[in-house]
Amino acid sequence: MRRTLFVLAGVAVFVLLWEGYKIVGSQDGTVLFGVRVLPRADDLSMPHLWTVLQRLGRPELTGGRPVWIVVLQACAFTFGITAVGFLIGAFVGLLLAVAMQQFRLVERGLLPYVILSQTVPLVALAPLVAGWGGTIMPPWATVAVIAAYLAFFPVAVGMLRGLQSPATSGVELMRSYAAGWWRTLVKLRFPASLPYLFPALRLAGAAAVVGAVVGEISTGTRGGIGRLIIEYSREATSDPAKVYTAMLGAALLGLVVAGAVSLLEVPLMRHRRHVEVVTL
Repeated sequence: MRRTLFVLAGVAVFVLLWEGYKIVGSQDGTVLFGVRVLPRADDLSMPHLWTVLQRLGRPELTGGRPVWIVVLQACAFTFGITAVGFLIGAFVGLLLAVAMQQFRLVERGLLPYVILSQTVPLVALAPLVAGWGGTIMPPWATVAVIAAYLAFFPVAVGMLRGLQSPATSGVELMRSYAAGWWRTLVKLRFPASLPYLFPALRLAGAAAVVGAVVGEISTGTRGGIGRLIIEYSREATSDPAKVYTAMLGAALLGLVVAGAVSLLEVPLMRHRRHVEVVTL
């Protein structure tokens, strides 16, 4: 209930800021030292929010389907790609975190490159991935690889921090029980890492959505919300509200992915607290 209230409050603040700026903002934007620092407040650049919502109910083309159906189908297509990329990225991130926690040499040698991988611009990387995998993978799989590339990093770093979080006394206790590496990982380190894992998974989910959308735009993959943004942006001068319908769909897709991760968090964290109480 508290999270729902926070979400509604955030939406209300966004609406007030958007419509408030349209009232007080300049039609030509705010220019400072020759650089536009605030956007134009005219209807062509910033249509009213209710205009965007009304556009969702009107046909995409004359006699065609309503825009909300087209956007929903595009979001569903991108959601499938995002899910594949998220799962691949989370799995790779978990493997890297376990390897870096177990072997200090691997952590020292691999962690700098894991961090360095995120400094490569995705717009420049996506065409390269499409060129490498275009002959052996379908377009949607190429986009999933791009999404996984962004998703693995927060999981690897967050999970590594979580696996290293147990106190020394807990590790020594497991050694006194003659527990091996795998049993210590399952019984001690993995439960202790859950508070670090789920924030990392939420970041990975958001990153996977960004990777999927940018990947669809860069590779020209049809059917997803990224391609829809490009197609609708061509009509920005004649139908500006239509562009924002696709952007709204991409934002809602990110919220759905983050919500799905949060739903997974509730039972696991509740089980962890139950185990802690029983242990105490």
